[in-house]
Amino acid sequence: MKIALVAQHATPVPGDRAKQAGDDARLVEMSRSLAGNGHQVTVYARRGSAARPERAKLAPGVSVEYVGPADSEADAGRSDDAHLLAQVAAFSQPLHERWSKDRPDVVHALRWTSGLAALSAARDLSVPVVQTFDSLGVAERRHRMIPSGVGTERIRLEPAIGRTVSAVMAGSSDEESDLTRLGVPRRSIRVVPCGVDTDEFSPEGPACDRNDRRRLVTVADLATEQEALSTLLRAVSKVPAAELVVAGGPPADGLRSDLSYRRLAKLADSLDLSGRVFFAGEVGRAALPPLLRSADLFVSVSEYDPSAITSIQAMACGTPVVASAVGCQVDAVVDGTTGILVPPGRPALLAQKIRALLAHPMLLEAFSVAATDRARSRYSWDRIAHETLAVYDVALAA
Repeated sequence: MKIALVAQHATPVPGDRAKQAGDDARLVEMSRSLAGNGHQVTVYARRGSAARPERAKLAPGVSVEYVGPADSEADAGRSDDAHLLAQVAAFSQPLHERWSKDRPDVVHALRWTSGLAALSAARDLSVPVVQTFDSLGVAERRHRMIPSGVGTERIRLEPAIGRTVSAVMAGSSDEESDLTRLGVPRRSIRVVPCGVDTDEFSPEGPACDRNDRRRLVTVADLATEQEALSTLLRAVSKVPAAELVVAGGPPADGLRSDLSYRRLAKLADSLDLSGRVFFAGEVGRAALPPLLRSADLFVSVSEYDPSAITSIQAMACGTPVVASAVGCQVDAVVDGTTGILVPPGRPALLAQKIRALLAHPMLLEAFSVAATDRARSRYSWDRIAHETLAVYDVALAA
């Protein structure tokens, strides 16, 4: 099968996997897994720099073609919705020209502007288009991730894309419910979550040094998750036996000049958490598994997490998870088996659950074993690739 992955927001480049991060890393891992099942995969990504070659090889069976105009100096590095939407026409036209000469069997669009480009390029070519949104605008608006009045084009167009494509891959049961409320036929929706590299994220391997205190680790954006992190700090103040490592934000040497960090550090001081809360700053991909392995518990207090990817990575490392009972966390964390789910915004209850787990080492060990098994059996890229290919087959049959 010839598979076209359309990722207008991404710019994956060949090289060291450890240097790939975020969306680019997941895109490379997914394409590699699809190719590993004997399929020919071409990734269509944004050009970004004028110096970038037209084509490159990402992995055996996986090539990338950089499409569309190069960014101007003023727009270098931009990947916001407004910029990507303005580039859709210039991105889709080369796709149409290439697919007219070498037609793929199936097109898989990642995110909403990629969906617009893919539908436009595939018009009159009889190519099924499968859509993955990653996150829906209505969900982000509901969780105040998008300010009122912003993102109206996205919120208006995502339902139209979902109703037009051959199939939609939802990342969670929560997203599936949102899609059906937007009028996307339930028969065209399949829940296929994000995968995790279970070789890289595993219990085996080095762990960061630690002291005798029980360690909690969280990964969060200091700017956008101020309220959630404040809840976590208040909870940790009620768990005197534990320390907290907060990963996220600017690099460690830039924390002191970051306003979000200073606000959180001030709150930590007011809660008498000096010496028990450590802000690590930005943690690179290679450093994340050792940090997760060093933790007794991974804690996610995000009020909206469309993929729960870091919780899944923690489970793959054998670290139980305490998470807010929202979004994809409800699918990922098996409450009472691989971790604990807690209603968001409840610091006292969160502290109570953490204390109870830390007081029972054998229960923690049982959770650790179950968490590893859950990550490997449900979220390995091999399984996600097979589920994705099953969606392609349904789209082709339709």
